[in-house]
Amino acid sequence: MSQYSSQLDEEQHAVDRAYGRLDDLRAQVRKRLDDVRAAGSHGSPTQRTERDSFATMYEDRLAQLRAVEDRLVFGRLDDTAGTRRYIGRIGLSDADHEPILTDWRAEAARPFYEATPSHHGDIVMRRHITLHFRDVVGIEDEVLDVHSEHVNAASERGTLTGEGALLASLGSRRTGKMTDIVATIQAEQDRIIRADLRGALVVQGGPGTGKTAVALHRAAYLLYTHRRRLERSGVLIVGPSEDFLHYIDQVLPSLGETGVVSRTIGELIPGVIADREDDPHVARLKGQRRMAHAIANAVAARERVPSKLPVITVNGMSAPMRAADIEQAIADAHRTRQPHNKARETFVTTMLDAMRTRIVEQLDYTPDAAEMSDILAQLRMNDRLRVTLNLAWLPMNGAWLIDQMFSKPAQLKRFAPWLTDEQVRMLTREPGAPLTRSDIPLLDEALELLGPDPHEQAKRAARDARRAEEEQYARDTLAQAGIGSGIVSSARLAEEMSGDDVELVATRAAADREWTYGHIVVDEAQELTPMDWRMLIRRCPSRSFTIVGDVAQTSALGGTHDWATSMNALFGAHNWDLNELTINYRNPREVSDLAADFAQGEGLYISTVKAIRSVPESVERVSVGDRAALYRAVADRTLALADEFVVDDGTGRVAVIVPDAIADAVRDALADAFGGTRRGVLGDQVVICGTRAVKGLEYDAVVVVEPGLIAEEAPSRVSAAADLYVALTRPTQRLLILRTNEDETLLNL
Repeated sequence: MSQYSSQLDEEQHAVDRAYGRLDDLRAQVRKRLDDVRAAGSHGSPTQRTERDSFATMYEDRLAQLRAVEDRLVFGRLDDTAGTRRYIGRIGLSDADHEPILTDWRAEAARPFYEATPSHHGDIVMRRHITLHFRDVVGIEDEVLDVHSEHVNAASERGTLTGEGALLASLGSRRTGKMTDIVATIQAEQDRIIRADLRGALVVQGGPGTGKTAVALHRAAYLLYTHRRRLERSGVLIVGPSEDFLHYIDQVLPSLGETGVVSRTIGELIPGVIADREDDPHVARLKGQRRMAHAIANAVAARERVPSKLPVITVNGMSAPMRAADIEQAIADAHRTRQPHNKARETFVTTMLDAMRTRIVEQLDYTPDAAEMSDILAQLRMNDRLRVTLNLAWLPMNGAWLIDQMFSKPAQLKRFAPWLTDEQVRMLTREPGAPLTRSDIPLLDEALELLGPDPHEQAKRAARDARRAEEEQYARDTLAQAGIGSGIVSSARLAEEMSGDDVELVATRAAADREWTYGHIVVDEAQELTPMDWRMLIRRCPSRSFTIVGDVAQTSALGGTHDWATSMNALFGAHNWDLNELTINYRNPREVSDLAADFAQGEGLYISTVKAIRSVPESVERVSVGDRAALYRAVADRTLALADEFVVDDGTGRVAVIVPDAIADAVRDALADAFGGTRRGVLGDQVVICGTRAVKGLEYDAVVVVEPGLIAEEAPSRVSAAADLYVALTRPTQRLLILRTNEDETLLNL
């Protein structure tokens, strides 16, 4: 047996031990879950609640243990004392509590990512272990102490190498899902992942620098390090699209974290989904910070003294409604500092009391309590009074308010007087039109000013009452056990009884618009408008954010082109930090250089310094005479790329990025080309889409069709440059630019 084979065999024993312990833990949890389920639904409500709590806890633990199956062990650290420490997805100990596997997020695992030959502490060697299912198929050693005997040993074994694990992961075929980088995290990425929870951390990174992966691993690290804090409040991940969220949805479970809420901006209000997009110029207007004033003006306009005030008759006695009474009632309601609908209760109560006083003043005796109640009841049922009170202080819901504002140009101009007549025309739409993604922050602003509707308030009151009952029962339980103080609190016991774990917190958070999260991760953050940011900060008052993006990829007209300008306004100059990722791991150097040269020529800020690998002939340009020839070329060349990169096992991805104007024609051409047995890959492994749909995603090969026309369709030159920069930087292996001769005159690329 060769020395290399013996090393594989040695590591296989360590890996088998880790998987054996994982299997044992799964079996233990599964048995406990079966025992709880076997108990059925018998017993008192408290006993049933306890069983449900334990069942949920065991189900979540079992899901976590199953999710870490792939590449459970991936590293080893050797120190000067000869101690070996294996690094993996989760921490594992044997039955005697002796460590088997160190969680990658633990402080003890930090040298695996950050140690260098000049700063390695007591670590002398770092080993990368490659698994195929549960079999060890490769090992690579990095000797950090050049004076150590490990240098010669690793050289003799044939394991001494550099960044082989990283390069192997970069060259693998895409699967349509982002994979974690836990085994190949680089030092500059690890420092960001382990940064402090407080404040806002901005990660600026060009295409392929791993900023999304870094953000997700940071979320997993924070949940591990600050679990007691974040399990109560939860973590929210905000992505640019459903496709993007689907692309990343396996990463956190593979790192042992399942209780995270992921949403797009259009899905942040429970029960409301907006998947329609506004014209870019309309979206920019709606995203401006001062639109918050327009919403506030729309609410305030429904708190007023009506022009006509009726005389109200009760029991034969008449009393006029007075403007002074309404003004006083409005002032009383404002002093409560409650949202509009909640403050309306004070307004109505004050007005009813004022009207009852007017009636009672006409009596020549003092009425008893029953008569006073009768007068008040008749006032409440008086239609003229009810209509006038509604005119004075109109109860509203947010969707109605937004619909009214944008369907009535005169109202919109009154509430947003800074808008020009042309801008009012652009924003005006038909009554009842579906909400757009740009409406969601405005709707959220309206809901914040209006407050929850009565139905939601009743549900919340019921939940609060149940919670109070649970805490009281917990206090009684602790008192009976003689442990009314100390580590176990009644609130904590109530949480355990009610199943208040990370998974359930995530479920509750996703269903509650007013939920405040402990931390928010925002990807493609450069696209967010000021109104988007108001909505997000409302959901995280502590302003603990991980914000990742690239200002060179900003295509939204209302997005960010300079982090300092946006972040200073949101967080204050001293409450956020900027970190830059500078190494492109995704694109071949030839692709990266082409895209960077184009973007810099268009005046975009490029933060990526270099790509780490070269793939000869990874860039190809093809020009044809006319559109008919173009469609044939797209079909033929895409079919060839699919033959090269797409595999029947589901791996391999090719994207054809096209202008909207010719998307249908390209789709038809590809449908004809991918007939027969290959038709199944079209739309799954081979996609046809625009530049916005591929943001944040990556493919083995990319065909960019008519880039000049793509630029012409963009709302501005800066947006055009950003869109094309995104398109050019999606491939991991091959970039093909296909265009007509006429298109070459539109854009030099």
